Amino acid sequence: MFNITPMVRNLLIINVVVFMLQDRLFNSADFALYHFGSQNFMPVQLLTHMFLHGDWSHLFSNMFSLFIFGPLLERFWGGQRFLAFYLITGLGASVLYSGVRAYEIHQLRADTTQYIEAPTPMGYYNYMEEHYAGRFDKNFAVEFQRNPDNEAYVSESKDAVRYVFNQVFNSPMLGASGAVFGILMAFGLLFPNLELFLLFLPIPIKAKYFVLMYGAYELYAGFNRVPGDNVAHFAHLGGMLFAYILVKMWQSNDYQDHY
Repeated sequence: MFNITPMVRNLLIINVVVFMLQDRLFNSADFALYHFGSQNFMPVQLLTHMFLHGDWSHLFSNMFSLFIFGPLLERFWGGQRFLAFYLITGLGASVLYSGVRAYEIHQLRADTTQYIEAPTPMGYYNYMEEHYAGRFDKNFAVEFQRNPDNEAYVSESKDAVRYVFNQVFNSPMLGASGAVFGILMAFGLLFPNLELFLLFLPIPIKAKYFVLMYGAYELYAGFNRVPGDNVAHFAHLGGMLFAYILVKMWQSNDYQDHY
């Protein structure tokens, strides 16, 4: 499992080199994936965001998973099919993420409009807690509560809400996690009874149970998002969903070809 294969090696090199060059030779923000309604969105970002990472820990976690689980899949499929799988699941992850993101932005826009039309101290606090928790000035919220009719506070609160909307609306997503979670799903489907030895578990666990637990966690985290959580859980789920569909399609086609 630990003998690296050619396509996995190439992907590792590309991701590491791009990470070392981003923000030196080019602005990574230009190639991360923005909401399709943003003026910063470009279609090419659906592909390029997969080769960008936020920091070394983000890069390491994705590349470590690719290094551990990728080679066996490449040996099973061959290099070309493995690369196609990696790119398709990464693109599929971005599509599902973008759909969920569009819904979230719609809700954010509605909440923003509602507050601008009827600003109140409690409305301000609730808006900030829901959309910008841990990153807003609670002292101002207290002062606004004490002086709800202060025109300066009302105006400042509106400006703050507009700022949050623009920040969230123009916040991009980047990373290979969608493709990596696709690899995890494929690994669990193709080698379900292979036992994995994980650092955080004292006993081995079969691949199918590991993938099932990971998928359940991502589903829970996606629908019960903790304020301040900037992990794209639905991108992870998108990678797993498209991986499941793709593996089943290939298995069906391969069976028909051999029948």
